[in-house]
Amino acid sequence: MASDDIAQLADALSKTHVGDGELSYKGLGLKLDNAESAEQLAQDIKQYQGLRALRLEGNTLGVEAAQAIAKALENKDMLQVCYWSDMFTGRLRSEIPPALVRNGVKGIEQLLKSPSCHTLRELKLNNCGMGIGGGKILSEALIECHRQSSSLGAPLRLRVFIAGRNRLENEGASALAKAFQLMGSLEEIHMPQNGINYSGVMALASAIRHNPELRVLNLNDNTFTKKGSLPMAQALRHLRNIQVINFGDCLVRSEGAVALAAVLREGLPILKELNLSFGEITEAAALVVAQAVADKADLEKLDLNGNCLGEEGCEALREAMENMNKGDVLESLSDDEGDEDDEDDSGNDDDDDDDDDVSDDCNEENEEGSEIAKENGITTNGNSPVSPNSPAEITSFLSCPSAERLLQLGELRTHLQQEVTSADAILKIGSLYSEDPETKTAVLDTIDAMLKKLLSGSTLQSYCFLSTLLVMMGLLKGEGKTKKALLVPGQLLCLEHAVQQEYFPKHDASLLHIFLSRNGGVLKSCGSARERLSSALERRGQD
Repeated sequence: MASDDIAQLADALSKTHVGDGELSYKGLGLKLDNAESAEQLAQDIKQYQGLRALRLEGNTLGVEAAQAIAKALENKDMLQVCYWSDMFTGRLRSEIPPALVRNGVKGIEQLLKSPSCHTLRELKLNNCGMGIGGGKILSEALIECHRQSSSLGAPLRLRVFIAGRNRLENEGASALAKAFQLMGSLEEIHMPQNGINYSGVMALASAIRHNPELRVLNLNDNTFTKKGSLPMAQALRHLRNIQVINFGDCLVRSEGAVALAAVLREGLPILKELNLSFGEITEAAALVVAQAVADKADLEKLDLNGNCLGEEGCEALREAMENMNKGDVLESLSDDEGDEDDEDDSGNDDDDDDDDDVSDDCNEENEEGSEIAKENGITTNGNSPVSPNSPAEITSFLSCPSAERLLQLGELRTHLQQEVTSADAILKIGSLYSEDPETKTAVLDTIDAMLKKLLSGSTLQSYCFLSTLLVMMGLLKGEGKTKKALLVPGQLLCLEHAVQQEYFPKHDASLLHIFLSRNGGVLKSCGSARERLSSALERRGQD
């Protein structure tokens, strides 16, 4: 090592912060290529008695240097906090895995399993190149630490977990979710930019519901889509202490935003920040979110920038927030991407699943996703109107509905009302509406019973149903295989009747009114029925 390099290193090390159990080399820009270059740093670690925190952020380590530091840490049984983000800047990809074996995830595996980590409270591993394998090793180590500490009567209670920009992807995130669920003590989770899509998001959703003290959840720049947004929304219902939610650049989309709005309306009482920026959210969905935060007294920041509102939508959103005396809470909308050109084709957007980077033909992952969704209490209300146990007459009727066949069902209509609950079935039955007294009564009674059951659950469940209904009506751009229905006036007249009934929640009527008023042109073919429904919704909002 050249003398000028040694002098430069000595000068950098002289700036080391020492005190309160913390040894910090943060931001010194050290380039430690070999054991010799890391010798002084390793000596400092060895000689520091009572070391509780080690900061190495903003330096760059080679394989041999990582080995020397790992050796120095072997006997530091009081170590509690490691700040090791941004430690491999400028390194070749071939260098990072061996360095991680010694000083990274594999290197700290034994440390995490040791008694010294039974009291670990914060773990920060930003930008360490962990990858899927590193995520799995880290999860196993945390699980083992929890097992050992629990056997001694003092379970590991990790509070802060930070692992941004680590290429964890679905498998790494799913592995870590198991550790999160087991610990149940997390207060902050930061996992931005990890290439996680819906199956990994679903696994994390299943875990966070078991961490009731969670205050900060940052999953920025991963990929939710509807498949991830719904389980995540359901999981958030269990969190009473959440203050910061960052789902920016996560492709939440309009259906996901509507589901999150339902959770906002019924919970999250002390929320301070909500970031849903750059998520392909349309104007109507953004307005539903705005309505949902109306009673959030602690809200300091709502970020809906970079979505698909358009100039008029941005103005409508600003006006809505001003009317709620929350104009100062709304972040800039300067990067709004404008109206979506293909909104009218919303029901047939099957290609959206390509954004998930996971094929629907991958049966194993789909089965896993279904199990996670089931655990989170999410049910689908798509195009399958009947259950496998439905009588043959019901199945036959829904495959080819007619007023005559509805009347012929007789007492079986009770089964239809109790067991068949989907947007598709309701639209099919609504299409049979007529002014014939017997048919009209049969149609409205059946729809009343079905909607009463569908809308009597949680706000999220009713919003999920209405979201599917809106997609099928062409008022909301959807994902996956939900098809837009061919609407007739009778269906809107049935809705006009329904929204005036006591079982139809006012906030659900408000949601329907927002989407109808913003996309009313889609229903022009239904003539006066559309106007009647709009008027009924407006009156309901004034009740």
